[in-house]
Amino acid sequence: MTKPMRRHLVLVGCPDRTGLVHLITGALYQQGLNIVRNGEFVDRDNGMFYMRTEFEGDGDYERIGTDLRAILGDDDGRSWLHFYSPRPKDIVVLATREHHCLGDLLVRHAYGDLNARILAVISNHDALGDLVAKFSLPFHTVPHAGKDRAAHEHEVLSVLSGYVFDYLVLAKYMRILSPSFIKAYPSRIINIHHSFLPAFVGANPYKQAYERGVKIIGATAHFVTDDLDEGPIIAQNIIPVDHTHSARAMALAGRDVEKIVLARSLGLVFEDRVVVTGNKTIIFD
Repeated sequence: MTKPMRRHLVLVGCPDRTGLVHLITGALYQQGLNIVRNGEFVDRDNGMFYMRTEFEGDGDYERIGTDLRAILGDDDGRSWLHFYSPRPKDIVVLATREHHCLGDLLVRHAYGDLNARILAVISNHDALGDLVAKFSLPFHTVPHAGKDRAAHEHEVLSVLSGYVFDYLVLAKYMRILSPSFIKAYPSRIINIHHSFLPAFVGANPYKQAYERGVKIIGATAHFVTDDLDEGPIIAQNIIPVDHTHSARAMALAGRDVEKIVLARSLGLVFEDRVVVTGNKTIIFD
């Protein structure tokens, strides 16, 4: 039986210049490695070059890292290099009362379709505890009633301290996170927003959409930043509606697009296909 070849990943960001693709792939070729997938992008607004390369085989990986760093060279600090073996990500999910996004993630996790390990679910209500129990995962209820935001977040952080994870996923977690909480996990909190951002930010987006008579509704998955619902966008999708849809009908239809967009965005992030640059993302799809 043939032993499967080791697969590795190189992610590069650096000032653009001629020959970078040749130089980077050449460093892999010199080690006899096989490139299985490659993507590049040049952001001409800031003169930056980005590249994602999947390769497989056995080689002198210490030498590869040295060669790649030499190719990037010394500049003004804008260059970066990530070189590693991809692995499933460890995540903690935050939820409130709505089940559709959480339920979808739990099913994908149970059947190995998420490329991640759900370590636990945390909620400010106990409504979803029975659902999570069906999948034999830890469920933590951290009630917010009678507490200010700082006190409640302190308790959530205390629970999170018991887990080592890569990302926090907000599966309809209907609590606004403080800047100090977000700062603890930069570019590691992913939210699904029930609107096609930047339209209809904040609360009751379907009511806002209904009152405006929109003809499409959508969902947006994004990284969480201090600016409410304005973090770098990972994935979006829309569905058509018309004047016959009430605000409730829009919300029901929106649930399907929400869970699809969230799952799509997580697939991209967990497969290391997303690079955050400023307030936008580069997606190597």
